[in-house]
Amino acid sequence: MTRTQPSASPTPSRAWRAIAALTLSLVLAPVAMADEPTANATAPAATTAPSAPAAAPATGAVAATPAAAQVAVDPSVEALVEDSSLGMAHDLSPWGMYKNADVVVKAVMIGLAIASIITWTIWIAKGFELMGAKRRLRGEIALLKKSASLKEASDVSNKEGTLAHTLVHDALEEMRLSANAREKEGIKERVSFRLERLVHASGRTMSSGTGVLATIGSTAPFVGLFGTVWGIMNSFIGIAKTQTTNLAVVAPGIAEALLATALGLVAAIPAVVIYNVFARSIAGYKAQVSDASAQVLLLVSRDLDHQGSERVAPHMVKVG
Repeated sequence: MTRTQPSASPTPSRAWRAIAALTLSLVLAPVAMADEPTANATAPAATTAPSAPAAAPATGAVAATPAAAQVAVDPSVEALVEDSSLGMAHDLSPWGMYKNADVVVKAVMIGLAIASIITWTIWIAKGFELMGAKRRLRGEIALLKKSASLKEASDVSNKEGTLAHTLVHDALEEMRLSANAREKEGIKERVSFRLERLVHASGRTMSSGTGVLATIGSTAPFVGLFGTVWGIMNSFIGIAKTQTTNLAVVAPGIAEALLATALGLVAAIPAVVIYNVFARSIAGYKAQVSDASAQVLLLVSRDLDHQGSERVAPHMVKVG
Protein backbone atom coordinates (compact mmCIF):
# COMPACT_ATOMS: atom_id res chain seq x y z
CA MET A 1 0.00 0.00 0.00
CA THR A 2 2.84 2.38 0.80
CA ARG A 3 4.37 1.88 -2.73
CA THR A 4 1.25 2.63 -4.76
CA GLN A 5 0.44 6.03 -3.13
CA PRO A 6 3.56 7.89 -4.20
CA SER A 7 2.98 6.88 -7.91
CA ALA A 8 -0.61 8.23 -7.95
CA SER A 9 0.26 11.89 -7.23
CA PRO A 10 2.53 12.58 -10.20
CA THR A 11 -0.22 11.69 -12.80
CA PRO A 12 -2.66 14.45 -11.82
CA SER A 13 0.09 17.06 -11.74
CA ARG A 14 1.16 16.24 -15.31
CA ALA A 15 -2.39 16.47 -16.47
CA TRP A 16 -2.84 19.87 -14.91
CA ARG A 17 0.39 21.04 -16.54
CA ALA A 18 -0.80 19.93 -19.94
CA ILE A 19 -4.14 21.65 -19.47
CA ALA A 20 -2.45 24.87 -18.32
CA ALA A 21 -0.09 24.82 -21.31
CA LEU A 22 -2.97 24.24 -23.72
CA THR A 23 -4.96 27.07 -22.19
CA LEU A 24 -1.97 29.41 -22.34
CA SER A 25 -1.38 28.56 -25.98
CA LEU A 26 -5.00 29.23 -26.82
CA VAL A 27 -4.82 32.64 -25.09
CA LEU A 28 -1.54 33.69 -26.71
CA ALA A 29 -2.40 32.54 -30.25
CA PRO A 30 -4.89 35.36 -31.07
CA VAL A 31 -2.51 37.95 -29.67
CA ALA A 32 0.30 36.65 -31.86
CA MET A 33 -1.91 36.60 -34.94
CA ALA A 34 -3.02 40.19 -34.29
CA ASP A 35 0.54 41.43 -33.86
CA GLU A 36 1.83 39.76 -37.03
CA PRO A 37 0.07 42.09 -39.63
CA THR A 38 1.20 45.15 -37.72
CA ALA A 39 4.75 43.98 -37.92
CA ASN A 40 4.40 43.17 -41.58
CA ALA A 41 2.84 46.58 -42.33
CA THR A 42 5.55 48.34 -40.39
CA ALA A 43 8.28 46.59 -42.29
CA PRO A 44 7.15 47.74 -45.79
CA ALA A 45 6.59 51.25 -44.52
CA ALA A 46 10.09 51.26 -43.22
CA THR A 47 11.43 49.98 -46.49
CA THR A 48 9.43 52.40 -48.65
CA ALA A 49 10.01 55.45 -46.54
CA PRO A 50 13.57 56.04 -47.74
CA SER A 51 12.51 55.72 -51.38
CA ALA A 52 9.59 58.18 -51.11
CA PRO A 53 11.66 61.21 -52.11
CA ALA A 54 12.92 59.36 -55.16
CA ALA A 55 9.41 58.22 -56.14
CA ALA A 56 8.08 61.77 -56.20
CA PRO A 57 10.18 62.87 -59.17
CA ALA A 58 9.20 59.72 -61.04
CA THR A 59 5.52 60.48 -60.52
CA GLY A 60 6.05 64.05 -61.67
CA ALA A 61 7.83 62.84 -64.78
CA VAL A 62 4.96 60.51 -65.65
CA ALA A 63 2.39 63.28 -65.07
CA ALA A 64 4.34 65.67 -67.24
CA THR A 65 4.16 63.48 -70.37
CA PRO A 66 0.67 61.92 -70.58
CA ALA A 67 -0.13 63.51 -73.98
CA ALA A 68 3.11 62.31 -75.51
CA ALA A 69 2.47 58.79 -74.31
CA GLN A 70 -1.09 58.87 -75.70
CA VAL A 71 0.03 60.12 -79.11
CA ALA A 72 2.76 57.51 -79.21
CA VAL A 73 0.26 54.79 -78.40
CA ASP A 74 -2.55 55.97 -80.75
CA PRO A 75 -1.25 57.95 -83.78
CA SER A 76 -4.69 57.93 -85.46
CA VAL A 77 -5.89 60.44 -82.85
CA GLU A 78 -3.41 62.99 -84.13
CA ALA A 79 -4.52 62.41 -87.73
CA LEU A 80 -8.16 62.80 -86.74
CA VAL A 81 -7.43 66.05 -84.91
CA GLU A 82 -5.48 67.35 -87.89
CA ASP A 83 -8.30 66.44 -90.29
CA SER A 84 -10.90 68.12 -88.10
CA SER A 85 -8.80 71.23 -87.76
CA LEU A 86 -8.23 71.20 -91.52
CA GLY A 87 -11.98 71.25 -92.20
CA MET A 88 -12.58 74.01 -89.67
CA ALA A 89 -9.68 76.05 -91.09
CA HIS A 90 -11.41 76.46 -94.48
CA ASP A 91 -13.09 79.79 -95.18
CA LEU A 92 -16.65 78.76 -96.07
CA SER A 93 -17.75 82.21 -97.18
CA PRO A 94 -18.58 82.55 -100.92
CA TRP A 95 -15.34 84.41 -101.63
CA GLY A 96 -13.30 81.95 -99.57
CA MET A 97 -14.85 78.98 -101.34
CA TYR A 98 -14.09 80.60 -104.69
CA LYS A 99 -10.44 81.12 -103.80
CA ASN A 100 -10.02 77.54 -102.59
CA ALA A 101 -11.87 75.99 -105.55
CA ASP A 102 -10.29 74.05 -108.40
CA VAL A 103 -9.21 75.87 -111.57
CA VAL A 104 -12.03 74.35 -113.63
CA VAL A 105 -14.62 75.25 -110.99
CA LYS A 106 -13.22 78.78 -110.85
CA ALA A 107 -13.56 79.10 -114.64
CA VAL A 108 -17.17 77.94 -114.41
CA MET A 109 -17.93 80.44 -111.66
CA ILE A 110 -16.34 83.31 -113.61
CA GLY A 111 -18.31 82.40 -116.74
CA LEU A 112 -21.58 82.28 -114.82
CA ALA A 113 -20.83 85.61 -113.16
CA ILE A 114 -20.18 87.19 -116.57
CA ALA A 115 -23.43 85.68 -117.89
CA SER A 116 -25.32 87.17 -114.96
CA ILE A 117 -23.80 90.60 -115.63
CA ILE A 118 -24.79 90.35 -119.31
CA THR A 119 -28.34 89.43 -118.30
CA TRP A 120 -28.81 92.47 -116.10
CA THR A 121 -27.12 94.75 -118.64
CA ILE A 122 -29.52 93.62 -121.38
CA TRP A 123 -32.44 94.08 -119.00
CA ILE A 124 -31.50 97.69 -118.28
CA ALA A 125 -30.57 98.66 -121.85
CA LYS A 126 -33.43 96.88 -123.60
CA GLY A 127 -35.93 98.00 -120.99
CA PHE A 128 -35.16 101.67 -121.55
CA GLU A 129 -35.14 101.12 -125.34
CA LEU A 130 -38.58 99.49 -125.30
CA MET A 131 -40.11 102.13 -123.07
CA GLY A 132 -38.78 104.97 -125.23
CA ALA A 133 -39.87 103.30 -128.49
CA LYS A 134 -43.39 102.66 -127.23
CA ARG A 135 -43.78 106.21 -125.99
CA ARG A 136 -42.59 107.71 -129.29
CA LEU A 137 -44.75 105.34 -131.32
CA ARG A 138 -47.89 106.32 -129.42
CA GLY A 139 -47.28 109.95 -130.32
CA GLU A 140 -46.58 109.11 -133.96
CA ILE A 141 -49.76 107.06 -134.28
CA ALA A 142 -51.74 109.97 -132.87
CA LEU A 143 -50.24 112.30 -135.52
CA LEU A 144 -51.00 109.83 -138.32
CA LYS A 145 -54.61 109.63 -137.22
CA LYS A 146 -54.92 113.39 -137.43
CA SER A 147 -53.51 113.50 -140.98
CA ALA A 148 -55.86 113.54 -143.96
CA SER A 149 -53.34 112.49 -146.63
CA LEU A 150 -49.86 111.05 -147.08
CA LYS A 151 -48.51 114.49 -147.91
CA GLU A 152 -49.80 115.89 -144.64
CA ALA A 153 -48.51 112.82 -142.75
CA SER A 154 -45.11 113.34 -144.37
CA ASP A 155 -45.06 116.92 -143.15
CA VAL A 156 -45.89 116.04 -139.53
CA SER A 157 -43.49 113.09 -139.42
CA ASN A 158 -40.47 114.80 -140.90
CA LYS A 159 -38.05 113.67 -138.21
CA GLU A 160 -35.71 111.13 -139.75
CA GLY A 161 -35.15 107.87 -137.92
CA THR A 162 -38.66 107.61 -136.55
CA LEU A 163 -40.89 104.71 -137.52
CA ALA A 164 -43.67 106.95 -138.87
CA HIS A 165 -41.21 108.76 -141.14
CA THR A 166 -39.97 105.43 -142.51
CA LEU A 167 -43.47 104.07 -143.12
CA VAL A 168 -44.82 107.23 -144.76
CA HIS A 169 -41.89 107.81 -147.05
CA ASP A 170 -41.75 104.14 -148.06
CA ALA A 171 -45.43 104.35 -149.06
CA LEU A 172 -44.80 107.59 -150.99
CA GLU A 173 -41.89 105.96 -152.80
CA GLU A 174 -44.05 103.04 -153.91
CA MET A 175 -46.82 105.39 -155.10
CA ARG A 176 -44.28 107.40 -157.07
CA LEU A 177 -43.00 104.25 -158.74
CA SER A 178 -46.55 103.11 -159.48
CA ALA A 179 -47.78 106.47 -160.74
CA ASN A 180 -48.58 105.16 -164.23
CA ALA A 181 -50.33 102.01 -162.96
CA ARG A 182 -54.01 101.78 -163.73
CA GLU A 183 -55.08 99.25 -161.08
CA LYS A 184 -55.38 100.75 -157.65
CA GLU A 185 -55.58 97.35 -155.97
CA GLY A 186 -52.14 96.47 -157.29
CA ILE A 187 -50.73 99.66 -155.79
CA LYS A 188 -52.35 98.93 -152.44
CA GLU A 189 -51.00 95.40 -152.46
CA ARG A 190 -47.45 96.54 -153.15
CA VAL A 191 -47.62 99.25 -150.50
CA SER A 192 -49.03 96.75 -148.00
CA PHE A 193 -46.23 94.33 -148.75
CA ARG A 194 -43.57 96.98 -148.19
CA LEU A 195 -45.17 98.13 -144.95
CA GLU A 196 -45.40 94.54 -143.73
CA ARG A 197 -41.69 94.07 -144.32
CA LEU A 198 -40.97 97.21 -142.34
CA VAL A 199 -43.09 95.93 -139.45
CA HIS A 200 -41.19 92.65 -139.33
CA ALA A 201 -37.85 94.45 -139.61
CA SER A 202 -38.70 96.72 -136.68
CA GLY A 203 -39.71 93.67 -134.62
CA ARG A 204 -36.42 91.93 -135.39
CA THR A 205 -34.49 95.07 -134.48
CA MET A 206 -36.26 95.36 -131.17
CA SER A 207 -35.76 91.62 -130.44
CA SER A 208 -32.00 91.83 -130.88
CA GLY A 209 -30.19 90.83 -127.70
CA THR A 210 -33.01 88.79 -126.23
CA GLY A 211 -31.64 85.61 -127.81
CA VAL A 212 -28.68 85.86 -125.44
CA LEU A 213 -31.11 85.74 -122.53
CA ALA A 214 -32.67 82.57 -123.90
CA THR A 215 -29.24 80.98 -124.29
CA ILE A 216 -28.19 81.90 -120.76
CA GLY A 217 -31.45 80.71 -119.28
CA SER A 218 -31.23 77.31 -120.95
CA THR A 219 -27.50 76.57 -120.54
CA ALA A 220 -26.47 78.21 -117.24
CA PRO A 221 -27.91 75.45 -114.98
CA PHE A 222 -26.02 72.77 -116.94
CA VAL A 223 -22.79 74.76 -116.84
CA GLY A 224 -23.15 75.10 -113.07
CA LEU A 225 -23.90 71.38 -112.83
CA PHE A 226 -20.68 70.63 -114.73
CA GLY A 227 -18.71 72.64 -112.16
CA THR A 228 -20.46 70.78 -109.34
CA VAL A 229 -19.70 67.36 -110.83
CA TRP A 230 -16.07 68.33 -111.33
CA GLY A 231 -15.72 69.59 -107.74
CA ILE A 232 -17.37 66.51 -106.22
CA MET A 233 -15.13 64.29 -108.33
CA ASN A 234 -12.08 66.05 -106.89
CA SER A 235 -13.50 65.59 -103.39
CA PHE A 236 -13.84 61.84 -103.86
CA ILE A 237 -10.32 61.71 -105.25
CA GLY A 238 -9.21 63.44 -102.05
CA ILE A 239 -11.02 60.78 -100.01
CA ALA A 240 -9.17 58.05 -101.90
CA LYS A 241 -5.81 59.73 -101.35
CA THR A 242 -6.26 60.43 -97.64
CA GLN A 243 -7.98 57.06 -97.02
CA THR A 244 -10.33 58.58 -94.49
CA THR A 245 -14.09 58.83 -94.28
CA ASN A 246 -14.06 61.96 -92.14
CA LEU A 247 -16.63 64.39 -93.53
CA ALA A 248 -14.50 67.39 -92.54
CA VAL A 249 -11.97 66.43 -95.22
CA VAL A 250 -14.42 66.53 -98.14
CA ALA A 251 -17.00 69.03 -96.90
CA PRO A 252 -15.14 72.16 -98.15
CA GLY A 253 -14.70 70.68 -101.63
CA ILE A 254 -18.37 69.68 -101.84
CA ALA A 255 -19.43 73.15 -100.67
CA GLU A 256 -17.25 74.76 -103.34
CA ALA A 257 -18.78 72.48 -105.98
CA LEU A 258 -22.33 73.29 -104.90
CA LEU A 259 -21.51 76.99 -105.14
CA ALA A 260 -21.14 76.51 -108.91
CA THR A 261 -24.68 75.13 -109.12
CA ALA A 262 -25.97 78.06 -107.07
CA LEU A 263 -24.30 80.54 -109.43
CA GLY A 264 -25.81 78.69 -112.39
CA LEU A 265 -29.28 79.15 -110.95
CA VAL A 266 -28.55 82.78 -110.09
CA ALA A 267 -27.65 83.39 -113.74
CA ALA A 268 -30.43 81.27 -115.29
CA ILE A 269 -33.53 82.26 -113.31
CA PRO A 270 -33.35 86.04 -113.97
CA ALA A 271 -32.48 85.38 -117.63
CA VAL A 272 -35.62 83.27 -118.14
CA VAL A 273 -37.87 85.75 -116.33
CA ILE A 274 -36.46 88.77 -118.18
CA TYR A 275 -36.72 86.97 -121.52
CA ASN A 276 -40.41 86.25 -120.95
CA VAL A 277 -41.06 89.86 -119.94
CA PHE A 278 -39.29 91.14 -123.06
CA ALA A 279 -41.19 88.68 -125.28
CA ARG A 280 -44.50 90.12 -124.10
CA SER A 281 -43.27 93.72 -124.36
CA ILE A 282 -41.90 93.20 -127.88
CA ALA A 283 -45.17 91.57 -128.95
CA GLY A 284 -46.99 94.68 -127.73
CA TYR A 285 -44.53 96.89 -129.60
CA LYS A 286 -45.09 94.92 -132.81
CA ALA A 287 -48.83 95.43 -132.38
CA GLN A 288 -48.27 99.17 -132.15
CA VAL A 289 -46.11 99.11 -135.29
CA SER A 290 -48.85 97.20 -137.08
CA ASP A 291 -51.33 99.89 -136.04
CA ALA A 292 -49.06 102.58 -137.48
CA SER A 293 -48.69 100.57 -140.70
CA ALA A 294 -52.46 100.16 -140.96
CA GLN A 295 -52.90 103.89 -140.50
CA VAL A 296 -50.43 104.61 -143.34
CA LEU A 297 -52.18 102.08 -145.59
CA LEU A 298 -55.44 103.82 -144.83
CA LEU A 299 -53.95 107.12 -146.02
CA VAL A 300 -52.67 105.42 -149.19
CA SER A 301 -56.12 104.06 -149.98
CA ARG A 302 -57.65 107.49 -149.42
CA ASP A 303 -55.14 109.18 -151.70
CA LEU A 304 -55.74 106.61 -154.44
CA ASP A 305 -59.44 107.18 -154.25
CA HIS A 306 -58.91 110.94 -154.51
CA GLN A 307 -56.67 110.50 -157.50
CA GLY A 308 -59.27 108.34 -159.21
CA SER A 309 -61.97 110.95 -158.70
CA GLU A 310 -59.67 113.69 -160.04
CA ARG A 311 -59.04 111.65 -163.22
CA VAL A 312 -62.75 111.01 -163.83
CA ALA A 313 -63.88 114.62 -163.16
CA PRO A 314 -62.62 116.19 -166.43
CA HIS A 315 -64.60 113.72 -168.56
CA MET A 316 -67.86 114.50 -166.84
CA VAL A 317 -70.32 116.51 -168.98
CA LYS A 318 -72.48 119.04 -167.25
CA VAL A 319 -76.06 118.83 -168.55
CA GLY A 320 -78.32 121.89 -168.59
